[in-house]
Amino acid sequence: MHPELLLVSEPTALDPKQFIGIPIALVGAVFLSLGAQFQHRGVAKVEAKHGDAVKGLSSRQMFALLARPSWVLGTLMLGLAVVFQLTSLGFSPIIVVQPLGAVALVITAVLNSRISKVKLNRSSVISIVLCVGGVGLFVLVAAFTAVDKPVTAGNLVTILIVLAVVLVLFAVAFIVLGKSFKAIAYIVGAGVLYGFVATLAKVLISRLFQGQFDALTILALIGLIAAFALGGYFVQNAYSSGPPDLVIAGLTVIDPLVAVGIGILVLGEASQAPVWALFAYLAFGAVAILGVFGLARYHPQAQR
Repeated sequence: MHPELLLVSEPTALDPKQFIGIPIALVGAVFLSLGAQFQHRGVAKVEAKHGDAVKGLSSRQMFALLARPSWVLGTLMLGLAVVFQLTSLGFSPIIVVQPLGAVALVITAVLNSRISKVKLNRSSVISIVLCVGGVGLFVLVAAFTAVDKPVTAGNLVTILIVLAVVLVLFAVAFIVLGKSFKAIAYIVGAGVLYGFVATLAKVLISRLFQGQFDALTILALIGLIAAFALGGYFVQNAYSSGPPDLVIAGLTVIDPLVAVGIGILVLGEASQAPVWALFAYLAFGAVAILGVFGLARYHPQAQR
């Protein structure tokens, strides 16, 4: 085989075109923040009128949300956030654009503090800095070491098997531990599920571009819808038991870390990264997760 062909077939680091996904993902983060704020307001009003959720939001409360203009507006904004996120995934690897949602955490924290008139304490501010700083440094390393690789059928089968196991585990845990579920449990569950949603969205985009619409693609679509539905239910319950910036902290840290983990372990997006970059991924990811748990513990509204 000619050396020239080997050079062409081997994935390389991000080219300038792939950086287009970064500003698109940042716009999506803005809509994510605004959508979360409006949805949280809608859930609070429904609970004030129909009673607090004891073992998750009831079907009556879920339908009542549809009558709240603030919740509907928030849902539309979250829909726009998803559109921008999917568009960014069409340009760049998951490992680069998915963590950028952490920008939404800063916006949400400022908005919620002003709207609720609850000043963030020092520990909460430090936790937010850890979240955003850890994710920001993660993206900085990933932007120059990650590669965008085609998704094989074997990759997709692996992702779907793991997702099926995760869905069953979370469903059983919610049924058995319903009353014991707190905001952080809902947030972790939603973050993990939305990480699979982002990954499957990336896979579906890749397969459609490659003209591969088969039974496996349909299964991926079903898996995406199932993860999105259960994750969405967990998010609404998280709003009822915690402040919106805590919810966004969990989603914008746990979600991308799960998606990035799949991107690294299954899709091989870090296959060309040097050893130091792998250690950097672990260190910065740990810092971001520490910030989430710090926010869950020290946020003034969470302490109430």
